[in-house]
Amino acid sequence: MSTATSGSRNTRKTIIGFVTSRSGDKSIKVTIPYKTPHPLYHKVINRKTVVHTHDEKNETKVGDKVEIMETRPLSRLKRWRVVSVVTHAVTTDAVAISENDVAAQVPTKTTVANATAAS
Repeated sequence: MSTATSGSRNTRKTIIGFVTSRSGDKSIKVTIPYKTPHPLYHKVINRKTVVHTHDEKNETKVGDKVEIMETRPLSRLKRWRVVSVVTHAVTTDAVAISENDVAAQVPTKTTVANATAAS
């Protein structure tokens, strides 16, 4: 039996996927898409694998492209952890608007009639 040194540690699997859900503190779901040919018809089929992943810093959000690494079991379902965020999702910040703001921008029958009567 040989002893393991710090330099001879096994390399772990790393995969790139997309964050599809944030479920709880430090937990995300990552979808890993792949393509495989149909065994009989040889048409390329889109498939996906969804894994539960540990996000220690809560740095990811839905839509981010992340690199994840295999790790020891962290909970009942989590067997992966986030290594890095490859690409951040392009999102717009949600701004709350009131009904008056919407009414001022969207033309209605009464505003159109008032505009034509004023002309």
